[in-house]
Amino acid sequence: MKKPCILQHLPWKVIKDISYDVAVIPWGATEAHNYHLPYGTDTIETAYIAGQSASQAWEQGAKIIVLPCLPYGVNTTQLDIPLTINLMPSTQMMVLKDIVSSLVSHRIKKIVIMNGHGGNDFKQMIRELYALFPGHFICQLNWFHVVNPADYFTDTGEHGGEWETSMIMKVAPELVLPLTEAGDGKSKKLKFDAAREGWVWSPRPWTKITRDTGIGNPALASMDKGERYLYDVIGKIADFLVQLAKTDINDLYQ
Repeated sequence: MKKPCILQHLPWKVIKDISYDVAVIPWGATEAHNYHLPYGTDTIETAYIAGQSASQAWEQGAKIIVLPCLPYGVNTTQLDIPLTINLMPSTQMMVLKDIVSSLVSHRIKKIVIMNGHGGNDFKQMIRELYALFPGHFICQLNWFHVVNPADYFTDTGEHGGEWETSMIMKVAPELVLPLTEAGDGKSKKLKFDAAREGWVWSPRPWTKITRDTGIGNPALASMDKGERYLYDVIGKIADFLVQLAKTDINDLYQ
């Protein structure tokens, strides 16, 4: 039998007597990714990474359950692009609170929000959840920060470029159009020195910074690059999940 770690694939008969150590909430988005990648890119990547990481963790004795990946994220600056689907941060908080409340009622005390979309930011939400659900460990895990993409890709543009194209070539190659269909992913940045130095931030109005919705050139993407990158990301996340599962909830700090 397959490892019982992907909730949407499992019947109650299999999971009803399992006491899970950690629940993973994968969270993606629905938005354009250049001309050649699917709108579900963030969701596809995140669901795959979460499932593979949990599976590896099970092999090391950690009982991890991965919830279905949420396909809608915060996309307030892309609504002028057709069929971008946006959740306001306040709505996202309400959804997250209800999911966490459900998990708490099932006595799961360790919860990982696995984020696969740059527009999502759960930090302030988690601060609020800590007040609502004391005695639980809740964290945000951005899989795109796990390893340095510069070690794997020539162009490290983060949206529909070589990095993400290589990943989707590995995970769902049937959804990738030929690279001859892709734009070059050129993008603009704020003019202010303060923004370039990193101490001023503002959300990016997408159609003002990129013509093809991409950030990063996908021309050098390959399945092999995606496979190598995903292998290392998944391995490190699996190690974290094992460590989290085996650590006493009352002894998390040193």
